[in-house]
Amino acid sequence: MSAIPELAHEHVVTASGSRSGLAITVALHSSVLGPALGGCRMWTYPTWADGQADALRLSAAMTLKNAAAGLDAGGGKSVIALPMGTVLSDDLRRAALLDLGDLVETLDGRYRTAEDVGTTEHDMLVVRERTAHVVGLPAEAGGVGEPAVGTALGVFASVAPTLEEAFGDATIAGRSFVVSGLGQVGGRLARMLADAGADLIVTDVVPTKRALADELGARWIAPEDALTTPADVFVPAGLGGVLTASAIRTLPVRAVVGPANNPLDERVGALELAERGIVYAPDFVVNAGGVIHLTLLDAGAPAVEVEQRLLGIGDTARRVFATARERGITPLEAAETIARERIEAARLVHA
Repeated sequence: MSAIPELAHEHVVTASGSRSGLAITVALHSSVLGPALGGCRMWTYPTWADGQADALRLSAAMTLKNAAAGLDAGGGKSVIALPMGTVLSDDLRRAALLDLGDLVETLDGRYRTAEDVGTTEHDMLVVRERTAHVVGLPAEAGGVGEPAVGTALGVFASVAPTLEEAFGDATIAGRSFVVSGLGQVGGRLARMLADAGADLIVTDVVPTKRALADELGARWIAPEDALTTPADVFVPAGLGGVLTASAIRTLPVRAVVGPANNPLDERVGALELAERGIVYAPDFVVNAGGVIHLTLLDAGAPAVEVEQRLLGIGDTARRVFATARERGITPLEAAETIARERIEAARLVHA
C-alpha cells in the first residue's frame, strides 16, 4: 500500500456506499479561496486505503492548481475505489455515482465534484440526482460540457514556454515528443502538437488508440517504452507516479510537460530532474485548463474570456520558470510558492 500523505485537510470522509458497497472518499483539502473544486476518480486500487490516500494527495494538488490558476476555488477530490478484478456493470456504476452524490451532499456545498479519470460528463448527470454540487454536466443538459478541451489547450499553451526554457527556442515544429496516454486530454493534445508540426511518438495501454497514431502520422511504441524512448520532450498524459527515481535516472529527454496529475512518484523527483538538466513544467500549473473551463463557464463567463485565460496558462508557466531561476529553486518549488503566497494572502484577509 502507498504511504498515506500528511493529513492537512479540512474534512475527509470515507464511507461504504449504501447501494454499491464500494469505498468512496471525499477529501476537502482547503476552502480558503472558495468552495473546493476537484473531480471524481473511479479507479481500481489494491485496498480502499489506497483509494483514500490517492484522494488525499489529489485534493492537496487541487488546492495548488486552483490557486496558481487564479481561481476563487479551494481544492478537493473524490475517489470511488474499485477492488481489484471488479466487473463494473452499468448497475454498479450507477449505484456508485448515486452514493457519491449522497456523500458530496453532506459537505453542504463546500466541495463541488466533476469528472476525472474513470468518470465522464454523463456520469455527472447521475451524481446530480443526489446533489446540486456538481459541475461539468453535458452541454445538452445545460452544463458547460467536457473540460478535457480546456485542459489540453492549457497544456499546449505551456509547451512553448517549456521549450524556450529547455532549448532557448519556443518553436514546436521539428521537436520530438513522446506522448504517453491518448485519452480525452492526451489525444486532443497530440492533435494540437501534430498540427503545430511536432514529431510525435505516442502510446497508450489501450491498443485501439493506435488508430489515432496512424491518423496523425505518429510513431507508435509499446507503453513500457515510453520512458526509455529518446525525444526532446516527454508528455505524461495518463496516470501519475510514472517518474520514479529509476525512470528519472535514465529519462532520455530535455523537458517534461504534460496533463497527468502527480507524474512524480516522489516530490524529490523535481530536484532529480533539475540535476539532470531536464526542465520540469509542474503538472498543477500546466493542466489547470479543465478547472478554468469548468469554473469560468459555470459562472457565465464568455467563451472568448475563457480561451484567453486558458492561453494565459503559458504566461503562468513562464512566471514559474523565471521565479525558479531568480530564487535558485526548482520549478515545482517556484509553482508551490506562487500558489501558497496567494492562499496565505487570502487567509490573512479572512482572518
